[in-house]
Amino acid sequence: MSSMTIPETKGPMILLAGNSHPELGQLVANKLDIKLADVSIYHKPNRETIVEIKESIRGKDIYILQTGTKDVNNDVMELLICAYACKTSSARNIIGVIPYLPYSKQSKMRKRGSIVCKLLATMISEAGFSHIITMDLHQKEIQGFFHVPVDNLRASPFLVDYIQESVPDYRNAVIVARNPNSVKRATSYSERLRLGIAVIHGEERIPESEEDDGRNSPPTVVTMEGKGNPTGLEILPIIKPKEKPPLNVVGDVGGRIAIIVDDMIDDVESFVKVAEILKDRGAYKVFVMATHGILSSDAPSLIEDSCIDEVVVTNTVPHEVQKMQCHKIKTVDISSLLAEAIRRIHYGESMSYLFRNIAKLHNVTIVPVYTLTSMHGDNEVEKFYQQLDKVVKEVSQNMTSSLHSVTGMPRSAQTPNSIGQEQWANSALVKPMKGASDS
Repeated sequence: MSSMTIPETKGPMILLAGNSHPELGQLVANKLDIKLADVSIYHKPNRETIVEIKESIRGKDIYILQTGTKDVNNDVMELLICAYACKTSSARNIIGVIPYLPYSKQSKMRKRGSIVCKLLATMISEAGFSHIITMDLHQKEIQGFFHVPVDNLRASPFLVDYIQESVPDYRNAVIVARNPNSVKRATSYSERLRLGIAVIHGEERIPESEEDDGRNSPPTVVTMEGKGNPTGLEILPIIKPKEKPPLNVVGDVGGRIAIIVDDMIDDVESFVKVAEILKDRGAYKVFVMATHGILSSDAPSLIEDSCIDEVVVTNTVPHEVQKMQCHKIKTVDISSLLAEAIRRIHYGESMSYLFRNIAKLHNVTIVPVYTLTSMHGDNEVEKFYQQLDKVVKEVSQNMTSSLHSVTGMPRSAQTPNSIGQEQWANSALVKPMKGASDS
């Protein structure tokens, strides 16, 4: 008996939002024109996490949106338990949407510690995730820690748009790298905005976790008992401690707007210190741009009392309480980027489009083909796009004929390029929407 191959069909997408950032989950759901999944996530009196999914997810593609906040350990456990609950409930695919990956700063070996980010990546991979969507990892190499594909999206085009639209006289600005390690990021901003660059170089306050613990000190000379012969360690070269010059600005910031760029802003003391130096060098305004605004501890009060004019972050991390404490904090919405990434992964489209045309997603709402697929099936959707393609070609031919009758130009010079099905779908799935940024 011959076996019959059943064609694989794409099921509806289910968006599940954790407790870390429900507002962002609702924004993404609105962009996708779907409802959030009915799920209950709560803590028992002994602080154990309970996840109850109140609808069937068998054979469906689940997208779990959970980001890192101040309550980072609960956020991680909620993410892992949600994924495992979906796995044991026979979900078809489980995709994690993690705008800010917790523990991403602990991606290098420090003294006798551990690479915690590698541990977290292993836990996420083993929990049942088949794909991860994140944004502006602290180090790009973190993608290699995971055992599943990782898409590291960029928020910089949204911040570049904010600079062009909301920073007055931005042509007189200079992009500032807070330390030499941030030069590559600052260079990317400066090339897109066609601005100059300045670098802060010199000694900063060293965190306690990175202080010298004596490993680089020269070993003491030990002699063997009963013998006057040394062990030979005295021939090792003496390692001198590093000496950095005081903080200094490499570049001209006099009479300009200084824009400090970084991937995250958590402990703001270093940013305040850099802003004071920039003001001393003649900068008349100081802006701070970052993707992730964690703003822990007393960061809002420090920013409010500092010489920083404005701090601009995206909504990858919730910071509404901090905004109420400091009027200098502004938010840029990146929900449209996450929504389009989810839609493209769900329908098997190329993700490279987002990196080439990411700026076009600003101020848009995404209308997925989910409704058509769920109602009519993939074959009907294919016919629908073929009809759209015919309509576009007819409109193009009519426009060409009209131009020919008016201008007398040859038709070969007027015929536009035919619009393919994928390109038409890309253009048809977005429409303008107001209120994408909160300034």
